[in-house]
Amino acid sequence: MVTFDFMLPYYGDVQLMQDAVRSVLAQTDRDFRLVVIDDGKEPDVPGWFAALGDDRVHYTRNEQNLGITKNFQKCVRLSEADYVVVMGCDDLLHPHYLETVRSIIEERPGIGMVQPGVEVIDGTGQVTQGGLADNTKKRLYAPQVKGRRLMGGEELAASVLRGNWLYFPSIAWRGEVLRKVNFRDDYSVIQDLALVVDLLEAGEQMVIDNTTTVFQYRRHAVSESSVQAFSGTRFAEAERYFSAVAARMDARGWPKAARAARFHSASRLHALTMLPGALRSGNKAGARTLAKHAFTSGQN
Repeated sequence: MVTFDFMLPYYGDVQLMQDAVRSVLAQTDRDFRLVVIDDGKEPDVPGWFAALGDDRVHYTRNEQNLGITKNFQKCVRLSEADYVVVMGCDDLLHPHYLETVRSIIEERPGIGMVQPGVEVIDGTGQVTQGGLADNTKKRLYAPQVKGRRLMGGEELAASVLRGNWLYFPSIAWRGEVLRKVNFRDDYSVIQDLALVVDLLEAGEQMVIDNTTTVFQYRRHAVSESSVQAFSGTRFAEAERYFSAVAARMDARGWPKAARAARFHSASRLHALTMLPGALRSGNKAGARTLAKHAFTSGQN
């Protein structure tokens, strides 16, 4: 029987993390392992896990803070199952998530990735109609799938490089290839897209399932008081990634994917939407980075 690991890299809000854990434990399909890697120092968290008394749950706390990428990599290394979900510590599963994903894998044995149906919730847990980012994903970049569809190769690479419409924490990954490839060291924001493209280059395919919603992705509002929100750092990283991956796509003989990487229209649109906030906050350096990404990318 196919086995499953839910890997939960944790740092941040305790209540949201506990809600995420409860959503895993509420699965109708109870054959899984939940592994929580705590990268924080909240004092009551270890005791809360001990009190669960569920032998499917494995909790460990890092001796030192590893940061996002290193903790994600550790989750992948500690995974053991045939299929692995690296879920967000503030996201929620519907009770039939695992039942649904397992049925897809039974239809497509050995499939590399499964993107199930997702709905977006806000910081309070309310289902939203989606902001600009999610509506753009849905209307401009996501393939129009009714039911289930198999995608891979240059077709999927070009699609996600044009605009990353995937909801990374909801994806079920084939464990063997995930552990072989893992997250790249040199990215802290765009690592999910990089992982998907790496797996496509390794020959893996994905099933996109829109038959039912099984995952709730939490989208927090971006505060204009946040310096990091408008620093443009993430777009400097994106620029570096898209330049490198475009060259790889050319070398692989995937010209559509190479063009999509060079133009990366969704990333440029995102930078454009952030530009007014950077200007209002007085972040001139961030505004310059955002403007450069929005207006000059795709010309190389």
